[in-house]
Amino acid sequence: MTPQQPIGLGAIETQPLHEQVYEKLRHALMSGQIAPGRKLTSRKLARELGTSDMPVRSALLRLQALRALDQMANGSMILPAMTRARFSDLMATRLICEPAATRAAVGGLDRAGLLKLRQAAVALTAAAEDQDIDGYLLHNHDFKFSIYNACGSPSLLFLIETLWLQVGPFLRQFSGQFGNDLRGILALDYHDEIVKRLEDGDGDTAADLLARDIREGHDFLLQNGQFEQREPGGRR
Repeated sequence: MTPQQPIGLGAIETQPLHEQVYEKLRHALMSGQIAPGRKLTSRKLARELGTSDMPVRSALLRLQALRALDQMANGSMILPAMTRARFSDLMATRLICEPAATRAAVGGLDRAGLLKLRQAAVALTAAAEDQDIDGYLLHNHDFKFSIYNACGSPSLLFLIETLWLQVGPFLRQFSGQFGNDLRGILALDYHDEIVKRLEDGDGDTAADLLARDIREGHDFLLQNGQFEQREPGGRR
């Protein structure tokens, strides 16, 4: 009997468990799903994720190396304190990196990418209207990174992700503002205009609008957010 030839499907790639755990925690931090000040232990996270401690510990140490987490004396991790100076520094760096990525993304966004971006913008508005801060932050992350992932620069994308690991949780401070009406955040949002400009191939204006989005969010939280006076170790 002649052996049957392979169909040509190729092997199924499987991501190692420690990478899956890292990606879940990384996404949760960047999209603001973990609140500032929350203590994270490998045992509790492993139970929640249905894994052993080892891949969780590995992920937490990687996130600590990226300054997304601080280690406490008892070995558990905590989101670092957010001071006014640290927040302003992070947002100033975002203003350098993210408009540049937006400008570069014009050539990388095809029709499917633009459709995904438009859908994220619609979902973002709906979450604000539904008073859903978790949904709003998730869709805000999806919207922004649908742009940045198309910039064509892995190093620039890495820098942006590192910034979001640190600032993402603090964006939960939008919750409870605007007279407890989350729809007020839409006055600081330019996602619909950004999509329109990207659809028109106008990367410069899209980048300017995104910078305005970051700048106005920074100014609002600087005036209304709750900050720590100093970081652990006495740093202001």
